[in-house]
Amino acid sequence: MTDLPDRVVGDARTSDFGWNLLTDLTDIGNRMAGSAGERRGAERVVEAFEAAGLRNAGLDEFEIPGWWRGESSLSVTGAVDRHHEGSHEVIALPGTPSGEASAPLVDVGDGTDEEFAAAEGDLEGAVAMASSRTPDSHDRWIHRMEKYVAAAERGAVGFVFRNHIEGALPPTGEIGYHNRPGPIPAVGVSKEVGDRLSRLAADGGGDRPTVSLDIDCRNEPTTSVNAVAEVGPDTDEAVYLTAHVDAHDVSDGANDNGAGSALVAEVGRLLATVEGDLDTRVRLVTFGSEEIGLWGAYHAAETTPKEDIACVVNLDGTCSSRDLRVGTNGFEGMRSTFEAVADAFDAPLTTGETISPHGDQWAFVQEGIPAVMASTTSDQSGRGWGHTHADTLDKLDSRDLREVATLVTAAVYRFATGEVGAEHRSRESIRDAIDEGYVEELKTGGRWPYDE
Repeated sequence: MTDLPDRVVGDARTSDFGWNLLTDLTDIGNRMAGSAGERRGAERVVEAFEAAGLRNAGLDEFEIPGWWRGESSLSVTGAVDRHHEGSHEVIALPGTPSGEASAPLVDVGDGTDEEFAAAEGDLEGAVAMASSRTPDSHDRWIHRMEKYVAAAERGAVGFVFRNHIEGALPPTGEIGYHNRPGPIPAVGVSKEVGDRLSRLAADGGGDRPTVSLDIDCRNEPTTSVNAVAEVGPDTDEAVYLTAHVDAHDVSDGANDNGAGSALVAEVGRLLATVEGDLDTRVRLVTFGSEEIGLWGAYHAAETTPKEDIACVVNLDGTCSSRDLRVGTNGFEGMRSTFEAVADAFDAPLTTGETISPHGDQWAFVQEGIPAVMASTTSDQSGRGWGHTHADTLDKLDSRDLREVATLVTAAVYRFATGEVGAEHRSRESIRDAIDEGYVEELKTGGRWPYDE
């Protein structure tokens, strides 16, 4: 196998290029899908591509169903009266409609199928509350959208999504995917607010507290952009290195996913220093609108012939530590490459084989294109600070970014030097290998891509 030259490793371990880009992205502020800030973020990535000596750097625009957050409030009345209106206490979830709802509160715990079934008789005309946690005993992560839809289908008139991590503030996140806006108002609250609501609901017995939601937001079409560039020979086929540049408007989007965008540019810069070694073109893309339904990734996948994409390495949440995790979606050739790189650098690596529809890689995986998602693991693994006000630069370390840049550059270098094959699969084989729970989730969200 071809190893990354030592001089490139040394460059990666001492470079400030990626960290400076990450800092600039976080300083933009709001990079919500379709916003002016998202476009400024993409333009800053293009500037970095050009500074790195990459070719064909520019923006690719596409249409999306935009969403703009207004003010939200949550009031509880009963044994205790409280009103929450600050964004550090309660925030609307993207895809929610504007509106009001006032009804008794029903706590469905972690929002598993069993918990919703147990509460089904109480949910009609109620406000349902579910935790962001997925129980350790559960065989896959339960997306907030599933909990939201389960509440709406059982007759709930409102939905409260409570964080399960203390001190991490209220979580946001898409609840409708392609079915927008959703049918009932939805908000996120902190663990602390959620715990109080849960206690009041339990203490109330048959006389549950009344929760009132008031949400102001807009659901209107708009546009988003992907930032693109290339390095290596002008081959028809390309290795794709991707991330998403958009972030929820409540925070800087540092780890999710400014770090991924910074790494795409940094890896591109490093590859440009060994461009003559590459046998296959590398296409660098930072997608727009990942957080509201993977729109940028779908746009790229739908406008590119499948045979022109050798494989996809997608980066998302890649700076919580220097310990890499790769979700392989069952593509063994890509897993073995990352394992070889980890061995070469004596670096820890964890892998997962489950086909996951979460992350921009899914737009390619569903078509049978080899694609993985690389992230990092830490004590805050899981959602952690992500999707909250606290996803800020101070949580990250430039040394972690440099280490991940080294490993990802080494992996992409191997993919682009013709040493490792990553075979395409049929759409049917992907369809048949998806976990039943994810099948249900994709169908619920209107994202199931296969004809029955």
